[in-house]
Amino acid sequence: MSEHKSKDPLHGITLEQLLNRLVATYGWSGLAERIRINCFSSDPSIKSSLKFLRRTPWARKQVEDLYLAMIGENPWYQGKD
Repeated sequence: MSEHKSKDPLHGITLEQLLNRLVATYGWSGLAERIRINCFSSDPSIKSSLKFLRRTPWARKQVEDLYLAMIGENPWYQGKD
């Protein structure tokens, strides 16, 4: 039997992994420029950002869209790259 592979590029990636990759690529200030939320601009940390993103679906969606644009999976994203 062949293994089923998900077509979802976010499959198997935790929110923490995704956020760490974005911070490594853009830095906190770069994230704050691209996505205007306080957890990226005011005393940012992975822990506080994860807490906010897990409770706020619209913000998590923006972060996921930026990640997809970064890896080239979302050509329609209109973020600042």
